[in-house]
Amino acid sequence: MSTEIWIALLGTALLISLSPGASAATAMGAGLTYGVRGACWSTLGLVSGYGVQIMVVSLGLGSLIATSPELFSILKWIGVVYLIWLGIRFWRQRASGEVESLAFAPRHSRFLQALLVNITNPKGLVFLLALIPQFIDPARPQLPQLITISATLMAAEACIMTGYSGLASGLRQQFAHPMAMIWQQRLAGSALIAAGLALSVATL
Repeated sequence: MSTEIWIALLGTALLISLSPGASAATAMGAGLTYGVRGACWSTLGLVSGYGVQIMVVSLGLGSLIATSPELFSILKWIGVVYLIWLGIRFWRQRASGEVESLAFAPRHSRFLQALLVNITNPKGLVFLLALIPQFIDPARPQLPQLITISATLMAAEACIMTGYSGLASGLRQQFAHPMAMIWQQRLAGSALIAAGLALSVATL
């Protein structure tokens, strides 16, 4: 892959990750709840889920989903239900003790929640299916190109999601009061519910 094409890929990858959506909402919710260091497990989950999507597209399975309205719809509604369920879970944290217990959720739980957010997003699969071939040179070996594309997309996702969680983490001092903590959870929950509702109207 030439330097010019890679720079174009990097710019595209950064713009994709910057766009608002379920990943951004998850990263900001994690930053508000756990701080930037604690949110790294959520970021790792988001990046891993993104990697799974890239692998699915690279293996050719993405085209199956993109050409099957039934599969797309099933995956979409799994994602919708999961995002809204997460959002409602945040909204239902009422007592300060419940909020604190959520803030100290196990690392693996944070990772898995974020992983599922990206895995269950069929819009991402369809978008990657259209994007990745644009940066593949058919005259060259595909595997090295796919590795470069995957690494670039995932690195951009990691940087932007860390930035989102860091930005949200900077607001944590404003939520030190127990009642403010509850509204912090509701803000994060609302963002996840909004992402779920946005996904619900997605079509092929």
